[in-house]
Amino acid sequence: MSSIEEIAAEESPAAVGPYSQGVTFENHVFVSGQLPLKPEGGMVSGDIADQAEQCLENIEKILSEAGANFDDVLKARIFLDDLDDFDEVNEVYRKFFSEPYPARSCVEVARLPKGAGLEIEVLARR
Repeated sequence: MSSIEEIAAEESPAAVGPYSQGVTFENHVFVSGQLPLKPEGGMVSGDIADQAEQCLENIEKILSEAGANFDDVLKARIFLDDLDDFDEVNEVYRKFFSEPYPARSCVEVARLPKGAGLEIEVLARR
């Protein structure tokens, strides 16, 4: 019987609550929503593009720890506190993903933890 295994990437910021950075189950990798936190824990200062870049860099390290990469991502979810940032986030997103792009949703939310402008989570294979 397969079991759930925690992913703990030292080069990515620790979870800010009672959850794992990610978990694996069989050939699936579930990466928890990543905020624009630096590996040492401080929030990235800067515009939404800087925040998106940090979120995706954190995801990249977690995926790598699980033996996967952005080419293995099947689904991404982006949560924005202002949907007017959609185009700017897409520009950063394109730097990390290539065609065929994963399935994706992007929604505006009222608030995010730590006052972040966005949060990104992914589901991948390995």
